Amino acid sequence: GYAAEFGLSAAQGICKVEHLLERIATDETLPELARDLFALHAREYRQLQGEIAKVEARLMAWHRADECSRRLAKIPGVGPIGASLLVMKMPAPEGFRSGRHFAAWLGLTPKDHSTAGKIRLGGITRAGDETLRSVLVAGATALLRHVREGRGKNASPWLRELLKRKPPKLVAVALANKIARVAWKLMVTGGQHRADTAQPLHARAV
Repeated sequence: GYAAEFGLSAAQGICKVEHLLERIATDETLPELARDLFALHAREYRQLQGEIAKVEARLMAWHRADECSRRLAKIPGVGPIGASLLVMKMPAPEGFRSGRHFAAWLGLTPKDHSTAGKIRLGGITRAGDETLRSVLVAGATALLRHVREGRGKNASPWLRELLKRKPPKLVAVALANKIARVAWKLMVTGGQHRADTAQPLHARAV
């Protein structure tokens, strides 16, 4: 944003920041004071990236050492970060009667406004752990992007049919619900994820 005020811009994405900082450092048309301030931002940015890399390395080491986390990471849309958070932040899985109850605890089920025999479902409740819910929805969104681009080997008939009837954001929540239920099942049983065994766990779009 600051660079744009001087007529310098870059494509969106964190991977483009380093290239923009290099351009700024060598652009002699910028006032000297502005370049000094940008250099300060560049040092702060690189220091922050270094700290993030250290945290990610420690997280990956923890993930590789935890058997349950490794199993959960095999669920499409979860990955090492989602798996680590599930193991760290989820209460004892045996405390939930079913995967559906776990998904409800996470806030990935719709609010029920049904009256007089008429079923009326609202948005998701957003109960439970916000960070864990956000990571699961982000993973589901990334998985859907691959499916919509025709690169999704995990595109089940259920998922393709849902994409035809519902907006992508709602499908992402439904898929996150399904992922949560599969994760609960694997944590309770100690089993391994297989696509054919996950298919029956349908989730309802909200």
